[in-house]
Amino acid sequence: METKVLDKQTSDKVSFISYIIPKFAADYKMGVPQAYQYLKQYGGLAFLMEHWWALHTDNDIWAVHDIYEICRENGGMK
Repeated sequence: METKVLDKQTSDKVSFISYIIPKFAADYKMGVPQAYQYLKQYGGLAFLMEHWWALHTDNDIWAVHDIYEICRENGGMK
């Protein structure tokens, strides 16, 4: 059986996304599965996947807020 190792950038991306979705859930009083579905439905997940590098350099409070704003602009909770 062949073992594959993630490159550093992919590993960093997975680590950040694995951290920020539960952080988003906690900040907006959601369960993690509910937050994932919300982010997916309102464009936050696509934004996160595309801009994770910039978001991870920011304070996590601002990163979560930026993701929330994308969702709000796409019809998420106001």
